[in-house]
Amino acid sequence: MSVSRLFPFLRPHLPQMVLAALLVMGVAALNLMLIRLAGRLWDVITVDQSLAALTDSAWLLAGLVLVQACFSMGHSYLAARISQHVVANIRSRLFAHLQRLSLRFFSTRRTGEILSRIMNDVGVIQSLLTDTPLDLMKHVVTAVGGIGFLLYMNWRLCVLIVVFLPLLALVARLFGRRLKTLSMHIQDHTATLTTILEEVISGIRIVKSFVQEKREQQRVDAALHALLATTLRRARTLAVFIPVITVLTFIMGIAVLWYGGKQVVDGYMSPGDLFAFVLFAGILIGPFGSVARVFAQVKEAQGAMARVFELLDAQPDIRDAPDAIELPPVMGHVRFDRVSFAYDPRHPVLSDVSFSIRAGERVALVGPSGSGKTTVVNLLHRLYDPQQGCVAIDGYDLRTVTLESLYRQIALVPQDTILFGGTILDNIRYGRMDATDDEVVRASQEAHAHEFIVSLPDGYRTMVGEKGVNLSGGQRQRIAIARAVLKNPRILILDEATSALDAETELLVQSALNRLMAGRTTLIIAHRFSTIQAVSRIFVLHHGRIVEEGSHEELLARQGLYHHLYTLKMVELESPHHPLV
Repeated sequence: MSVSRLFPFLRPHLPQMVLAALLVMGVAALNLMLIRLAGRLWDVITVDQSLAALTDSAWLLAGLVLVQACFSMGHSYLAARISQHVVANIRSRLFAHLQRLSLRFFSTRRTGEILSRIMNDVGVIQSLLTDTPLDLMKHVVTAVGGIGFLLYMNWRLCVLIVVFLPLLALVARLFGRRLKTLSMHIQDHTATLTTILEEVISGIRIVKSFVQEKREQQRVDAALHALLATTLRRARTLAVFIPVITVLTFIMGIAVLWYGGKQVVDGYMSPGDLFAFVLFAGILIGPFGSVARVFAQVKEAQGAMARVFELLDAQPDIRDAPDAIELPPVMGHVRFDRVSFAYDPRHPVLSDVSFSIRAGERVALVGPSGSGKTTVVNLLHRLYDPQQGCVAIDGYDLRTVTLESLYRQIALVPQDTILFGGTILDNIRYGRMDATDDEVVRASQEAHAHEFIVSLPDGYRTMVGEKGVNLSGGQRQRIAIARAVLKNPRILILDEATSALDAETELLVQSALNRLMAGRTTLIIAHRFSTIQAVSRIFVLHHGRIVEEGSHEELLARQGLYHHLYTLKMVELESPHHPLV
């Protein structure tokens, strides 16, 4: 994974990056000047023994230290500011891209894995964005300037240092591949652990109800063990890698000290020059010794980058065509024309399905589980595209219009109501964000939700809790209906909207649904007899085909599949507590 893919995220911050680079290189240059001045100061003390020269050198040394401190504070703040902005931008870009991806993508990915990539992997990349480049610039200035001073002072000693450099590079290369592989495995294990934790925490009531705490603990422990084992393997690798580099650099330092001491004894160098030379050699150990750390960071970040850009490179199956047009306000005439679809090519779900729904008409889809009812809804909502045939609204093939213009005119009321963190007011206004408080109240009244909302201690400002946990199923459903009322769609999809409610609550919700359906084209996935009494036609699906069509009375009279399902479920039909099919 090329680091160059991060450049677009850094480009807006290039002026600040340049300033931070100049400051950090200034810090490195001042370090070199301080060392050279320290060598001169040593000669003043031991050889010249001049108090005036000593005082001047001390004042100059203090001034350089003060300037260096200012430079250091400047580049540290700029580096932190840039990295935080870039990381926020990457996460924002990831989230925006994820929202554009098709439903098929999310059906094959686990939530915890996606969250791990957005949070953990992007966090790993953070140091690579600013800290590593600035550190490298500082080390380059230090290394080049230090070697320059060393060549000027004593080229023989300098050659001794340069001989060690290829050996350091070779060691870094040998360990680099291993570190990259282990780092990628750590990120994978972290994603697995995050996924399990997310599943258990979100489903804690089911875990407790089925007494599965021990099983979930075993899953978490297994994931933790895998993560721990891989982390320890990387720790062992680093435990060898960094000391090897450090030992080599210190051997270099010892050799320099011995040979330099010999040069002083032979009269080729002054004590101050040797002092400065050893200090220069010492700071060169920093850049070359940090090769291990920087190399490990880069390899770890490359593994994280591969996982992040895998998400960014994922392409949506469902997208606007290059020549897509805005869908104008529709009447609501829906047509399926010889539609075939399969999530997996080996297992067709719909085969040659054709039907038409008139504008403002209410129809229901009935059929055994797995017959294709939800798939019909997904295709009408254009969450998927058919492999064959056409789905059209008012004569517009859905593949020829923009998704946004289509979704503005469709509303979905699902069986499992989705509420977001925040207040009841926020959740209803989700249907139309520019709605006034009065419009929200009117929508709630139409959905028979206003009465229970105002009875709550905080009314419309009541916090719903995670996924609406503070509300009952019927209350959540009526909030979802109010949200759909506020959106005011032309086409309405009811996906088993009352199948999980008790009889009393169902009457309230059904009354709200009847108000919502008035004048709108409505497609209902029906599991209850009460739901389909108000529709004009019923489509019966079986094995991905429409095998019957008609009103309730007509279908019963035909003695076909609908009659068979109705007869089998007669007891359930008489009780609103049980599903139709």
